[in-house]
Amino acid sequence: MTKNIVLTVTCKSTKGVVAAISGYLTKKGCNIVDSSQFDDLATGKFFMRVSFISEEGVSEEEIADDFAAIAPPFEMDYHFYGGDHRMKVLLMVSRFGHCLNDLLYRWRIGALPIDIVGVVSNHFDYQKQVVNHDIPFHHIKVTKDNKPQAEAQLLDLVKQTGTELIVLARYMQVLSDDLCRAMSGRIINIHHSFLPSFKGANPYKQAYERGVKLIGATAHYVTADLDEGPIIEQDTVRITHAQSADDYVSLGRDVEAQVLARAIHAHIHHRTFINGNKTIVFPASPGSYASERMG
Repeated sequence: MTKNIVLTVTCKSTKGVVAAISGYLTKKGCNIVDSSQFDDLATGKFFMRVSFISEEGVSEEEIADDFAAIAPPFEMDYHFYGGDHRMKVLLMVSRFGHCLNDLLYRWRIGALPIDIVGVVSNHFDYQKQVVNHDIPFHHIKVTKDNKPQAEAQLLDLVKQTGTELIVLARYMQVLSDDLCRAMSGRIINIHHSFLPSFKGANPYKQAYERGVKLIGATAHYVTADLDEGPIIEQDTVRITHAQSADDYVSLGRDVEAQVLARAIHAHIHHRTFINGNKTIVFPASPGSYASERMG
């Protein structure tokens, strides 16, 4: 089966970029199956994602190597991604398992085409469940006194496993600035939408007591600014006065799991571009969820 190849490009907003890219791929005997681009007038930057198929036997390596002659005039930052590549992902969790459970299910049925290289936790609550999925479980205890050592252990694990993305699936420890910089653009976090209004313990109970009518979740890239990194995905669900505090929790966990999965799906298929303090997220084209699952 012919595999899609993805090309991502970031450069200054300049006339002729799209023509140069599409013309090059045409000369190489490639058929473009999906293309998205965005010209940010505020920053003067251009973003493009192209998915294509080589129909004349030209190798992915040759296409990528020869593209080096096209890029310099436009000062392109570009990357080619093979359609058969499965991103290596390290999941991290504490004691709320709804996002972990959801991701493991999506991974198991093929809806999230990633290689889960391990699960890290500062507790043992989900050790058996993870091991039963034939996934390595790593307990890294975190205290005020050992945090630098714990993060060094985590970075060693990242190197050993070739981790390309860390997912904080309700991991409740704050990462240091150094770790955030070391993994910049490669850590995704999920949190509820009540920040900064309802901080601390039991945010859903606080929301219930205030009669909040919308519950939501935000998935974002992690930066040194806690819970303020570039947003990838968000969603909300409506609440009525007839629902209980337990309903708030249940609905909140559902939307958190869905939002996190969609953010990961966008990232692993190279549809996200960090643009300063925000992100460009190209939507999946009709039918792409099925095709992207296959590679």
